[in-house]
Amino acid sequence: MSWQDPNRAGDGWQAPLAFRAATPEDADAVVALVESAYRGHASRAGWTTEADLLDGRRTNADDVLANILRPRSQVLLAFRAGQLVACAHVAVEDGAGYFGMFSVLPTLQRGGLGKAMMAEAERIARQDYGMTVMRMTVIDVRDELIAWYERRGYRRTGITRPFPYGDERFGIPLRDDLRFEVLEKPL
Repeated sequence: MSWQDPNRAGDGWQAPLAFRAATPEDADAVVALVESAYRGHASRAGWTTEADLLDGRRTNADDVLANILRPRSQVLLAFRAGQLVACAHVAVEDGAGYFGMFSVLPTLQRGGLGKAMMAEAERIARQDYGMTVMRMTVIDVRDELIAWYERRGYRRTGITRPFPYGDERFGIPLRDDLRFEVLEKPL
């Protein structure tokens, strides 16, 4: 499967979403989608960009493949009109559901795809994995993004984790005040 940026509305882009778990063959397409949503110039078409906070890669095919293959974990894909438009990692970590690597095609953000994707990820954590809580980590200076999650029932736990400065697998920081905050929602 190849990833394509339709960069347009219409032509079936209001068709229903189809969800499925990623397979190893999807890893490169997932990387392309995630990179487009968070890094570089293309990410600025949406509102979730981290381009002012981090440079470098957001993920790579090996990391995506590891998430696809590990037990009680999946990379959830969403398609509209046959095109990959969103993805998220859903897993069990530390006795709770985990939601991460959440990406929506930048040109289609603010159209409800994120809400639908999150609802499906929460359903998987609750029904398939038997979890009663979903957690995620968000860079704590991302106020607009955290507010979006709070409107969907997530709350700040007050728990923070250090940003892994020096580990380029997480990007190249453009600021020295980054850390992760844990958000949580009962399912």
